[in-house]
Amino acid sequence: MTNLVTRLLARPEPSFSEARERDAAAIAALHAAAFQRGWGEDEVQRLLIDRAVVADRATIGRTLIGFILSRRAADEAEILSITVAPSRRRHGVARRLLDLHLRRLAGLGARAVFLEVGERNVPARRLYGRAGFHEVGRRQGYYDGGATALVLRRDLG
Repeated sequence: MTNLVTRLLARPEPSFSEARERDAAAIAALHAAAFQRGWGEDEVQRLLIDRAVVADRATIGRTLIGFILSRRAADEAEILSITVAPSRRRHGVARRLLDLHLRRLAGLGARAVFLEVGERNVPARRLYGRAGFHEVGRRQGYYDGGATALVLRRDLG
């Protein structure tokens, strides 16, 4: 009986897989909820069909709870966005998505990964720092409202 109650009350574990074109609407909705200027479904769809874009997702059942998108060029990649649903934050989903994604990028031949993050975005900076990213530049006034973007890099293998 205790096992049944424990299973019923336990949070289901997310599944991680490659994002597909059919995920465009869900990714756009999650991105729009997380960012001031969210991507439209058409923008996401164009990204997902681009051969240079690598996309991974986290789901629980049929519900998208997170995603990460990167664009590859030669032996480098740039993370375009990583987003986790507010209800699933602080449960390791972003870290697991990022780890999976970095392994995939390395397997595809990426030797370095870059990204930009708001200087004031402490949770994201903490995530990237723990994943081995380090600051290589700054873009003053890059975001709306004049916020500074930090350019981060991680070498792979």
